[in-house]
Amino acid sequence: MEIEQKPHLLGRYIVADPKICHGKPTFRGTRVLVADVLEQVASGMAWEMIVEEWNESVSFEAIKEAVQLASQALLRHADEFVLEQTAA
Repeated sequence: MEIEQKPHLLGRYIVADPKICHGKPTFRGTRVLVADVLEQVASGMAWEMIVEEWNESVSFEAIKEAVQLASQALLRHADEFVLEQTAA
């Protein structure tokens, strides 16, 4: 018997649902990957353009939440992202 995996709410606007995009974080009610939007933010794209690009299915508030969650994840897991040690 297979155990049904349930969606995990990661925030007000972000969910990880095993039935959508292989469980990768998406914006609720969409198939828009949070990682794709974060890449757009990182590239310097204006948030207005991001909202427009996704036909307003991603809001300013949702982008803000994604950035905040990414920041928290980096702070919590920074030691896992070390590319090289720097000289002290």
